[in-house]
Amino acid sequence: MKIIIAIDGYSSCGKSTLAKELAEQMHYAYIDTGAMYRAITLYFLRENVSLKHKEEIEAALKNINLHFELNPETRGSEMYLNDENVARNIRDMIVADKVSEVAAIKEVRHFAVEQQQKMGKHKGLVMDGRDIGTVVFPDAELKIFMTADPEIRVKRRFQELYPTNPLITLDEVRHNLEMRDYIDSNREESPLRRAEDARLLDNSEMSREEQLKLALQWVAEAKEMKQSLA
Repeated sequence: MKIIIAIDGYSSCGKSTLAKELAEQMHYAYIDTGAMYRAITLYFLRENVSLKHKEEIEAALKNINLHFELNPETRGSEMYLNDENVARNIRDMIVADKVSEVAAIKEVRHFAVEQQQKMGKHKGLVMDGRDIGTVVFPDAELKIFMTADPEIRVKRRFQELYPTNPLITLDEVRHNLEMRDYIDSNREESPLRRAEDARLLDNSEMSREEQLKLALQWVAEAKEMKQSLA
């Protein structure tokens, strides 16, 4: 019996890490919606698309093709933009500084959500993002909302970026996360919020192993509930 697992939450809470581990444990597909929005942002930056002109945005979206491919070495899914592997490019700070603004655009969200819903048609899917449990899959069998102490999130994000960007500072990372939190939570289209039936996972003081164990327990309960209703 396959289900859909929707994981939402703030930036740098470990959503992707948990989603990947759950997908691997359950042999489910994993979809990183954040990578999709980052790839769209990268395309907009490269093509100098004005975020204030609806016509430019709609025209640009027609030229964007997104898909994931499995990297046989890392066993992870990597983002492709128009057949180009952009897995590294989309992690640049220039993209991080713009992605929340791009993701707040109605036309962009409709474009991405339509693709995401098609991916979940046959269940057996773990998807993480900002509006998965509220907009993309409101009927998902398991919804998880992740959070963590803001300063812990800053340190995690800094440690992630430092190896490829040793000039970055904690203040830059803190400003970026604060800005993204505000935009994600206050945008008009599909704002970040916890679904009423989402389980809250605060991993401020949890190890990866502990959070995975807890999430797998919730998965078992969700599947049991679905079985009882079948």
